[in-house]
Amino acid sequence: MGRELAFSDTSLSLPWQVSTQFNRRSCSRRFLLLAYQSFGVVYGDLATSPIYVYTNSFLGRLNDHRDEETVLGVFSLIFWTFTLIPLIKYAIIVLGADDNGEGGPFALYSLLCRHAKISLLPNQQAVDEELSTYYRTGYIPQNSIYSPLKRFLENHRNLHTCLLVSVLFGACMVIGDGVLTPAISVRSSISGLQVKAEELLDGEVVFISCIVLVSLFALQHKGTQRVAFLFAPIVFLWLTSIAVIGLYNTFYWNTRILYALSPHYIVKFFQSTGIDGWISLGGIVLSVTGTEAMFADLGHFNTASVRVAFLFVIYPCLVLQYMGQAAFLSKNISDVTYSFFESIPELVYWPVFVLSTLAAIVASQSVITATFSIVKQCHSLGCFPRVKIVHTSKWIRGQVYIPEINWILMVLCLAVTLGLRDTTAIGNAYGVAIVTVMFVTTLLMTLVIVFVWRKRVIFALFFLAFFGLIEVAYLSSSLVKVRQGGWVSFVLSSVFMVVMYVWHYGTCKKYLFDLQNKVPMKWILTLGPSLGIVRVPGIGLIYTQLVTDVPPIFSHFVTNLPAFHQVLVFVSIKSVPIPYVPPGERHLIGRIGPRMYKMYRCIIRYGYKDVQDDGDNFENQLISSIAKFIQMEALESSSERLVSSPEGRMVVVPATNTCGIDLVIGDSSESSCCSTFVTNGESTMLQSIEPLYEEQESTQSSNQRSVQFELSGQENINSEVNCRRVQFELHGLENTNSEVKEELEALLGAKQAGIAYIVGHSYVKAMKSSSFLKKIVIDYAYSFLRKNCRAPTAALNIPHTSLIEVGMIYYV
Repeated sequence: MGRELAFSDTSLSLPWQVSTQFNRRSCSRRFLLLAYQSFGVVYGDLATSPIYVYTNSFLGRLNDHRDEETVLGVFSLIFWTFTLIPLIKYAIIVLGADDNGEGGPFALYSLLCRHAKISLLPNQQAVDEELSTYYRTGYIPQNSIYSPLKRFLENHRNLHTCLLVSVLFGACMVIGDGVLTPAISVRSSISGLQVKAEELLDGEVVFISCIVLVSLFALQHKGTQRVAFLFAPIVFLWLTSIAVIGLYNTFYWNTRILYALSPHYIVKFFQSTGIDGWISLGGIVLSVTGTEAMFADLGHFNTASVRVAFLFVIYPCLVLQYMGQAAFLSKNISDVTYSFFESIPELVYWPVFVLSTLAAIVASQSVITATFSIVKQCHSLGCFPRVKIVHTSKWIRGQVYIPEINWILMVLCLAVTLGLRDTTAIGNAYGVAIVTVMFVTTLLMTLVIVFVWRKRVIFALFFLAFFGLIEVAYLSSSLVKVRQGGWVSFVLSSVFMVVMYVWHYGTCKKYLFDLQNKVPMKWILTLGPSLGIVRVPGIGLIYTQLVTDVPPIFSHFVTNLPAFHQVLVFVSIKSVPIPYVPPGERHLIGRIGPRMYKMYRCIIRYGYKDVQDDGDNFENQLISSIAKFIQMEALESSSERLVSSPEGRMVVVPATNTCGIDLVIGDSSESSCCSTFVTNGESTMLQSIEPLYEEQESTQSSNQRSVQFELSGQENINSEVNCRRVQFELHGLENTNSEVKEELEALLGAKQAGIAYIVGHSYVKAMKSSSFLKKIVIDYAYSFLRKNCRAPTAALNIPHTSLIEVGMIYYV
C-alpha cells in the first residue's frame, strides 16, 4: 500500500521519496525492536505472576468458599484490577510523566523539585535552572501564575520533609521487592516439581530454590548485558505458551468464565464472601506485581514501545492465562495449591516448567537490577551511604552493579526463603510492598498533574480519589496479613529507611556546619596573595561540599600546613534533580578573590543517573575548563554564559568555543604539526596523555605560547617514535592583556609541577547541648555508617600518591 502511494503520480521514485521510505522503515524496525526487548527487561515480573496469584488468593479465608461462583468472582476482580491499574493508570497516564525519558518515583520527585521549591538538597543554585535538560521539552516557566496550593507547599518545610520521606519509603519498598521477588518467583516455579514428584518434600524444594538464588546473585557481577539477549525470547515464549494454555483451558473446561468479564460478578463475590472476600484482596493484588517496572525501567526504552508491548502482547496474554486458569479451577477447585502447574496439559508440562523456571530467573534479574538503580539514585541525592558502583554496560545507560547491596540482598533473600518457606507468607509480604509503592506513585502523580502538567486541581483530585481508593482497599487487606508474613516488608523497609534518613540527616547537618562557619572573604583578603604562607609550584584541588563559599576546613589547612600550592581550586561535586547533565554543561567555573590570588572554584554537576567517572582525563578536563574560563572572563562583555555570584563570576564552560580564543591540542614533530580543538577538555587525544609539561616559546609567532607534554608508556618503541609529543597551545591572544597571558602560563606551569588532592578527614560529633536522640543518631548511627561505608577518596577515584588528608572535628 505504501509503495502504491509513493508511485501514484510518477513512474520513477524520487530521491527524497526513497529516503523517506527508508527512514520510516528504519524507525519502525527500531520501534518494534525496543518493544520486543522490553519483554525481558520490563515485564519479567509481571509475566510470572500467574504462577502464584490464585494460590495466594484461595489459601486463606476463601477456603470456606470453594465453589464456581467464587472462582468467577476472583477472576473478575483480577481482570478489572489488571485493567484499571496497569492499563489505565500506568500505560495510559503515568507513562506520560517521564523525566526526560526516565521513570520511577525519583523521576516524579525530581520533576516536582524543578517545578516547585520543595527540594531538600542543600547545595542547589539558580544557575542549575539554565541547564538545557532542566525542564521538559517545550516547557516554558511561568512564575507569574498564582497557585495557592503551590505557595502552601513551598512555604511549609515540614511538607517538604514528608514528601521526601514518602519517596524514600517507596524506594525502600522497591529495595524490599529486590528481596521478595526472587524468593517468591523462584520458590513458586520450583514447586512445580512436586506436581509430578509427589514424594519431594517442601524442605527439598526450598533447598533447590536456595541453590538457584545463590547462583543468581553470584552471577550479578557479570552484568545483564551478556545474557540480556536471551531475556526477551524467554519471556516472549513464556507469554505465548501461557496464553495458548489459557485459551485451551477456557474452551476445554468452562466457557462460562467469559461472563466473569462483567463487573457484576465482583458485586456477587463480595455479597457471598463478605469480609473473607475483602481479606482475599491481598492475594489478588499479586496479579499486578511488576507493574511499577513499566515506569521505573522507562529509561532503557521509550514510552511508545513500552505501551505497545503491554497493549498488544502482555495484556491479552495474561488475561487469557488468568481466564483459562479460572476455568480449570471452576471444575477442579481441590487443585488450588498448585493451580497453575495442575492446569498445564500433560503433553507440554515439562517444557512449560522449564520455561517457568527461566522466566522466574529473568523476573528476579530485572528486579535486582532495578534495585541497584534505585540505590544509585538515593546515593546521588545524598540519601544513601557511599557504596561501590560498577557500570556493567558501555552501551546501555543506567545498568549498574553494587557489590555490597548484591550480597546483602542475597543474604536477606535466603533468610526469607528459609524462614517463611511458604509462598503464601512470602506473597503476603510482597503484596504490602507493591501496593505501598503504587500508592506513593499515585500521591506524586497527583502533584505532577497540578504543578508540571498544569491541569486543574479537580482533575488531580479525581485521579487521587479513583486510584487512591482502589489501592487503599488493597493495602488495608494486605495489612490484615501482617502477622502472616506481611511484617517482613515493614521490617526490611524500616531498616533501609533508618539508614537513608540517618545518612541524609547527618550529611545535611555537616553541610550546614560548613555553611555557618565559612571562611569570610575579608579574612582571606587580609592574608594577601601569598595567604600568609609559602606558595609552592603546583595545583591544589580542595574538595568541599560548599558551592558558594570557602569551607572552614580551608583555614585549618592554612594554619597547619607550612606551604600551599601556587594555584588552588575548590572542587565541588554536586547532584542536580535531573537524570542526566549534558557533558558540555557539566563544569561551572568561578574565581575566588582577586586574580593575583589564583584561587578558583569548579562545580561539577551530575544527574541522578549520570556516570560519575571521568577516569584519567579528569585533571585535563579541569585545567582546560579553567583555562577557557580565564579566556571567557577576559571577554565578558561579549559572553552570554556569565552568571553573577557573590564571589565573582561563574561560567558554564560550553562544549564549543564561543570566546574567539582557541585552546588547541596538537601532535607535534620536527616536520609537521596537526591540531585538533579541545571541547571542554574532552579531546580523545588528550585522554591518552600523562601530562609532563615542558614550557617553551613557539618559533612561529611571538603571540603564541605552547606547552608540551610527553606520552608515557612507550618503553618498547624506539627513541624517534618515543619523542612524539602533544602540544597544548593558546591561540588568539593577540588582543588580550598581559595579565591574562601570565595567568594562563602560570596555570599550565603549575600543572607541570604536579597536582595534589586535598581532602578533609572529618569526624562528626553532636554538641553537648544536643538532645539524647540526636546524640544517638549522630554519635552512633551516623558515625557507624561513615566508618563502614566506602571512603571518600575511593569514591572520588583520588590517587593515593597525590592525596593530602587533614583531620577536623564537626560539632553539629
